[in-house]
Amino acid sequence: MERKTQYIAKAGLIAAIYAVLTIFLMPISYGPVQFRISEALTVLPFIEPAAVPGLFIGCIFANYFGGLGWVDIVFGSLTTLAAAYLTSKMPNKYLAVLPPIFLNAFIVAIWVQQFIGEEVKIKGLSPYWITVGTIGFGEFVTAGILGLIVLAAFERIKK
Repeated sequence: MERKTQYIAKAGLIAAIYAVLTIFLMPISYGPVQFRISEALTVLPFIEPAAVPGLFIGCIFANYFGGLGWVDIVFGSLTTLAAAYLTSKMPNKYLAVLPPIFLNAFIVAIWVQQFIGEEVKIKGLSPYWITVGTIGFGEFVTAGILGLIVLAAFERIKK
């Protein structure tokens, strides 16, 4: 029973941190160019199983306040769940950053592209590919770089 309580507590803490970071830093957390600092937590499933449901629940709350509607609440959160699950199955921490980067870039861009204005369209490129690039870059910085820093700190604390 104690292990289940710890698991739920860890998942709840990760959910709360993810949601609060995303909502508190709202101006940079949503839209076609986004740097969700909370995405640094998306590598935690590599070493902490409770992070999988924690990130999913945190993302539901964060996306509820994001203003992009039910599509982002449902499908954005399911994308995070899939990325968290795949991250938990990666063989090393450097590959663990890839699911959140690629899934968010290619899937979330499907609906976020609608928010690109005419002024940022590049001749010859569809809004989808521009959004893949901008979201992918933001994920690379937050999940890739910051995520590895968070993972190193978490590993150190855990030991």
